[in-house]
Amino acid sequence: MAAEYAESARTVLRCSATESESHLPFLALVDLLGLVADEVADTLPAPQQAALEAALTGRAESSLHQDGLALRLAVLSVLRALAARGPVLLVADDLQWLDAPSAELLGFAARRLGGMPVRMIGAVRTGTEPKEQEHDPYLRAFPPETLPLRLTPLSRPHVSDLLVSRGYTGLGRSTLRDIHHTSGGNPLFALELARALAESPTPHRPGEPLPVPTSLRALVLSRLELLSADARRTLLVASAGARPTQALLLAAGRGNAESEIALAASLGLAAAHDPDPSGPDGQEGAVRFAHPLVSAALYAQATPQERRAAHAALSTAASDPIERARHLALATSGTDERVAARLSEAAALARDRGAPSVAAQLGLLAARHTPPDGGPGADERRLRSAEDALTSGEIDLAREVARDVLDRATDAAVRVRAWMVVIDSAGQAMADVESVFPRALADAGEDPRLLALVRYQLAWRALLVEGEMAKGREEAAHAARLAATAGDRSTELLALSFQAQMETMMGHPDAPATLERALAEPQDLRVACDHNGAGATRFRWQLMSDQLTEARTTITRLLGEVRRRGMVESEVHFLRGLAETELRSGHCARALDLGHESLRLARDTGIGEAAGNMFTSLAEAAGGDVHRALVLAGDAVRRAEDDGDLIYLSRALGALGHARLVAGDAAGTVKSLRRAWELEQGLGIFDPARGRWHGDLAEALVLIGEPGEAQEVITATREHAVRLRRASVLAVLDRAEALVKAAGGQHEAAVRQLVSAQDRLAHLGYGLEEARAALALARLRAEESGRGSYDEAARLFRRCRAVPWLRQLDTVSAAGPAPVAPASAAPESVLPHLDRLASTERQVAGLVLEGATNREIAARLFISVKTVEATLTRVYRKLGIRSRVDIVRLAARQQRGQ
Repeated sequence: MAAEYAESARTVLRCSATESESHLPFLALVDLLGLVADEVADTLPAPQQAALEAALTGRAESSLHQDGLALRLAVLSVLRALAARGPVLLVADDLQWLDAPSAELLGFAARRLGGMPVRMIGAVRTGTEPKEQEHDPYLRAFPPETLPLRLTPLSRPHVSDLLVSRGYTGLGRSTLRDIHHTSGGNPLFALELARALAESPTPHRPGEPLPVPTSLRALVLSRLELLSADARRTLLVASAGARPTQALLLAAGRGNAESEIALAASLGLAAAHDPDPSGPDGQEGAVRFAHPLVSAALYAQATPQERRAAHAALSTAASDPIERARHLALATSGTDERVAARLSEAAALARDRGAPSVAAQLGLLAARHTPPDGGPGADERRLRSAEDALTSGEIDLAREVARDVLDRATDAAVRVRAWMVVIDSAGQAMADVESVFPRALADAGEDPRLLALVRYQLAWRALLVEGEMAKGREEAAHAARLAATAGDRSTELLALSFQAQMETMMGHPDAPATLERALAEPQDLRVACDHNGAGATRFRWQLMSDQLTEARTTITRLLGEVRRRGMVESEVHFLRGLAETELRSGHCARALDLGHESLRLARDTGIGEAAGNMFTSLAEAAGGDVHRALVLAGDAVRRAEDDGDLIYLSRALGALGHARLVAGDAAGTVKSLRRAWELEQGLGIFDPARGRWHGDLAEALVLIGEPGEAQEVITATREHAVRLRRASVLAVLDRAEALVKAAGGQHEAAVRQLVSAQDRLAHLGYGLEEARAALALARLRAEESGRGSYDEAARLFRRCRAVPWLRQLDTVSAAGPAPVAPASAAPESVLPHLDRLASTERQVAGLVLEGATNREIAARLFISVKTVEATLTRVYRKLGIRSRVDIVRLAARQQRGQ
């Protein structure tokens, strides 16, 4: 904020007080005016000059009591003189440490500056709990009308953005999570922690505490010396525990824990004890530090021996087996198979509890404690940890651990599984790991189980990199056969699900049978709820087959299951699926909320942000903000192009085309959707229920005066929709075809077709599409008769909470229906060679004759100004004229000749 205002200020005055110097009088005043007072001192009366000089030079005899009014007026005069030269910005940081005399002087001046161009910005560090008016004591240096704003801690994405902007890139998700937690969202603390990581000679390992620099330790532990050695040890044990309680500390041998924690709370190191088990910790007797950094600093300041002793005490005191195993590992140095086995058991338990991130950390600890000649190898444990990290959405960690395994492992099965993690961690950008496939095939050899894993990934490669859906289907079928031969049911189910997805998009007749095979028993429960499993494929089939109620039930169940299991990537996908289901049902606000939730999770994990932008764009265009929809869709297109992901590129183009249509840019819509059409034709995607943008393309073509091409799109799309029984797609195509008929003058037929389309969409439960049909019907009736009501369309859009459409409707209603021109002035009778003009072109030309501006024409015809300009350009070309004036001249000549 200070930087923003500083750009327009001629003079910037700054001070930043500290606790250790808060007793020194006039110190803030020296910081603020010490370098600028001489510039205007000559304009001050002698008594004011003397008083100000005494205060700024620190003369012992200077005081508010002695110099009184002269010093107050001097500060006011200096600020006024500086403001006379240009805007002044005064920035005061850490107001809580501002010395009292400086605060009094600034307050006196601030109350009397009136309309002078002086702005004041201050920051005060208040308590962690929000309290009414807790900032009031610190505002004595500011005018009475000062606006106080409480700044909440930064969220994890904001902390991530801050660190990236300062050059701290490449931090894994788990490390960013630890920085955010330890810093408490404080930007200074977060930057210092990141700096300590960057300067550390050894890389940070997941699950280990962050290094805390000495500067932060001194900041938060300044009162630690007031505690006894025993009390400090108690606090260290508390800092080592995941969820410390009074009972845990007592079990760990800290007999005076209650009184020692109370003393720490009185010193500001710990929070006051809340015995209520329903409190924020949810545990009776929970021990909370005043700030997470206090706990981290305490732990960082301890010696390795002290830390091991604390963990040793907790390894027997903790009630949770996962916590006991973790503490045992941290209390043990070197390798120990007994400890490694305990950690592996704890990892399995965490996995079953739906905490794969915890399982990944425990697995790495297990590998670290595994002796070279132990039972299960360290590589196997590292690999399992990488797979857990992949499940939890910690993509960077998974890739790093898998690469580490590949550097060590010689066993073919371990190596192939590690290659699979590397490929999966690439996500949609599979082109980035092209070199992996031949190496994975070489490691797989002739083993059908290992070959099935590689062939399944080759199916994805064929789809995402080569854009060959038929080849992807063949590779998936091959993988399924190999997996069945090897008895690997999990891989077989994944391959069959992929095959069914490809056949569905291709409109292949075998799709239902393949889906049934993917859903047949026996099932692997984890695969069944995976976003690439049969459950997700069934959901997609239901959604494309207009079974909205069944689709919602399926995706809601899947979402609940993956959340229970901690499967973050699947959660991202299923949130989008539920958002799409709600969007189809016309629940625009709900779809928007789900879209944002999915996008936040995608950005937090780095999983599929391009797809998240695309889905959220559709939700924004329906129930949010059209500008945001355009930005998100444009970003989705760019990301898909960068990743070489042709499948998502076609979906992103569909979203961009739709956003442009809602924004009134029909020409832009056609540009995007023509490209999507060509792309999907090349990919072999023939099921129009997959993207559902074909009706938008036809509608936009009519708007730009190309009804012939619009009919071609409708006819070609209808052929596949009829064959695949896509009822909602057929209704939308009928809505678009009605516009084609209206453009050709077949108004009665167009009305009948729109009424039918609206009724069918209502019956199928497509609320937003029903509303759009009602809008088209109202517009057609208004154009035909000069009178029309948009009440029904407005009611339906309000029911859907379709904000962008309601805004457009307000524009149309305000402009009113286009009046019917008298017969003598109708475009058909006044413009020569009228057969050269399309319907929209005739409407635009007719409104030009009425004297309407481009903006008025856009409002009446429900199109953008840009589309009006493009339409007029075509009119000029077809009629052989150059301007709007020529249209009027042609009309006048025609009238004189009648």
